[in-house]
Amino acid sequence: MFVIIGLVLVMACVVIGFLMINGPLHVLVQPSEYIVIGGAAIGGMLAGNPLKFLTQATSKILGALKGSPYNRAAYFELLQMQYDVYVNMKKGGLLSLEEDVNNPMSSELFTKYKTFTGNHHAVDFFCDAIKMLVNGACDAEELEILLEAEVETHHEENTLVPGILQRMADALPGLGIVAAVLGIVVTMQHLDGPPEELGHHIGAALVGTFLGLFASYGFVAPLAVNLENLAIDEARYFHCMKAGILAFANDSAPSTAVEFARKTIFTFERPSSTEMDEAMKNIKPR
Repeated sequence: MFVIIGLVLVMACVVIGFLMINGPLHVLVQPSEYIVIGGAAIGGMLAGNPLKFLTQATSKILGALKGSPYNRAAYFELLQMQYDVYVNMKKGGLLSLEEDVNNPMSSELFTKYKTFTGNHHAVDFFCDAIKMLVNGACDAEELEILLEAEVETHHEENTLVPGILQRMADALPGLGIVAAVLGIVVTMQHLDGPPEELGHHIGAALVGTFLGLFASYGFVAPLAVNLENLAIDEARYFHCMKAGILAFANDSAPSTAVEFARKTIFTFERPSSTEMDEAMKNIKPR
């Protein structure tokens, strides 16, 4: 939501400022400039990136428009879910959760945590790690290496689209200059024309420079930064799960494992220890 507000504010302030100095809006409508700049930017993006990277762009951009799902409530739920899992494993043994982690979407233990189960990446990450413990496939040290590799890979994947957009943002001012130079080439053919005609052509050429800068710094670059921040946000959510899993794998008590997980959350979204103590009192093992 704030992305949309921000982009609308960028557009509104530039247009209003232009109108305040009696700028004619119709001068900014130069279809040929839009085609040169927009077409070249999209073409460069297609030429510079494999299709498997580009297919992620639409969903990531739509995700940015929706905003980050990793808020305080999501973390509070995640910590409760972790405690619920760990306390049940502590009471019933590791094998007591075998069916739950194999079929998390039909498990009563997991399905009551709606935000968590709505994130299939998080569900896969958490349940795969618990499966390793249940199956005795690795010790705590090996599990740490495994989880760190998965978190790093997931974060790297999430930074692909921001990188694509940032490179496009870097190219747009240059493409604006290309459009402006083409406009100047046209202008040079009308040097023998009246001053009004020359002014029109020069103004149209300068619009290309404006559009390149405006699209870059007003739209594409902020969107790339937003996606980078979303990637950081999601990585923090995964670090929270990783910290809790590793603490429990190293024989920490369920409440201690949750405290390890809680400490990895950014302070402005971190539930207090008092809140967690109250929440954990209400969670009973099966």
